[in-house]
Amino acid sequence: MTAFLRFDNLTKSYYEGGTPRVVLQNAHAEFQRGEMTAILGKSGSGKSTLLNLISGIDSPDSGQIWVEGQDLTALRERERTLFRRARVGFIFQFFNLIPTLTVGENISLPLELNRVPRAEIQQKAQSLLDAVGLLDRWKTFPEKLSGGEQQRVALARALIHDPLLILADEPTGNLDEETGAQVMSLLTKLTREQNRTLLMVTHSLEAASNADRILRLSHGQLVAER
Repeated sequence: MTAFLRFDNLTKSYYEGGTPRVVLQNAHAEFQRGEMTAILGKSGSGKSTLLNLISGIDSPDSGQIWVEGQDLTALRERERTLFRRARVGFIFQFFNLIPTLTVGENISLPLELNRVPRAEIQQKAQSLLDAVGLLDRWKTFPEKLSGGEQQRVALARALIHDPLLILADEPTGNLDEETGAQVMSLLTKLTREQNRTLLMVTHSLEAASNADRILRLSHGQLVAER
């Protein structure tokens, strides 16, 4: 079976105070469509860097990344931006909602950027907001929401444009244990229902327990844990 997402010989390093620090060293992995994968690792191990490379936000020093047969490393920056806007959904630890936009406007933003007709945007946004249990907060600003509510809005925003790939960076890292479990249950449910591929980096073994597969990023390599 051809992998939905694959990367080979992925290497990335940064300079800190004039000294190179290798984050990824000839890393390779494959992920199937509809698979949920958790990546564990210490702080600074390169987990977020890996997501930035897969999404095209950053470029590797060497190696290749394929998503559904497309070589992202062969694309120019503008092409990677358009790919990310159309095909990737992001979920962040600190929600990254725009404070000056209402809940409805935050969720609608990916479709606005993709120039979807306004009537379709409102219908899809309201449907997803209902799915995460927050339709009554349509006109509310993010500061009025709890952390768990903000992350549920962020889930809806990440899914609204029907992305092929969902990248979650510590999605429960800023939530208490109970709220984190609720958010993970919702993320798992929505991902399964839509048959999306989810790649999640996390410190939380509890969050990772929802995944089909667990990998650990250590010394620049991905190693199977489960």
